[in-house]
Amino acid sequence: MHIINLGDEMNKLYMGIDIGSISTKGVIIDEYDNIIASSYLYTEGNPIKAVKNVVKNMRECIDLNKYQVVSVGTTGSARKLIGTMLGANTIKNEITAHAVGTIRLYPNVRTIFEIGGQDSKITLVNNGIVSDYAMNTLCAAGTGAFISSLSKRLNVKIEDVADVAFSSENRVNIAARCTVFAESDLIHKIQAGYRKEDIIAGVCRAVAMNYINNVAKGKKIISPIVFNGGVSKNAAVVKAFEEITGQKIIVNKNSHLMGAFGIALMAKNSKK
Repeated sequence: MHIINLGDEMNKLYMGIDIGSISTKGVIIDEYDNIIASSYLYTEGNPIKAVKNVVKNMRECIDLNKYQVVSVGTTGSARKLIGTMLGANTIKNEITAHAVGTIRLYPNVRTIFEIGGQDSKITLVNNGIVSDYAMNTLCAAGTGAFISSLSKRLNVKIEDVADVAFSSENRVNIAARCTVFAESDLIHKIQAGYRKEDIIAGVCRAVAMNYINNVAKGKKIISPIVFNGGVSKNAAVVKAFEEITGQKIIVNKNSHLMGAFGIALMAKNSKK
């Protein structure tokens, strides 16, 4: 992908790419920070191919006779590789990208929860500035991969997990201190005859509890709280967070794209 340069009279656009180990996200924003194109695909172990497809998907949404992409930013685990490939002018870590995107949409945000496919993060914000953060990359028990793995074992589609969880009337407690214990406990619960929906509800609760007890341990969680990342689309996990914290959890319609949005904003500002 080469940055398109069709002249100063064109409408300028800015691209952000967030490359994770599980998924690759892309957005293109205009001068007013509106997302005019986006794409979300699974990385499948090949970030270069995933990015090419994400860029292709977004370019198909844009009239290249009227618009030009004038800057590109990359974030995520493969940000340097992809940044070099795209000739990006902005390359930043995902904590910074998520914070920038979230603060743009929610200027008063104080706490940012983020749960992706392979890791989890918490970012604390004070007066629009990141004051503290923590992340967990050592255990998958509080990530999207954990939910995906256990839902497959129970033969539940990942997009149906929340609905199945909400149908539960007797949630089962799942030991989610680590994936090994969780898998063992899950097998025990299945063999003991617990209902699928009760186990799934327990899994969603366990993800939230693992996050609070590990990633957010020792951090002062202050409202407003914004929840980003793919797992934020799981309404059952969101509800579990609200029950545990006793506070409202905000989930933006583009919460799964927040890192890409944030790095697109940074790429835009770098051109000014």
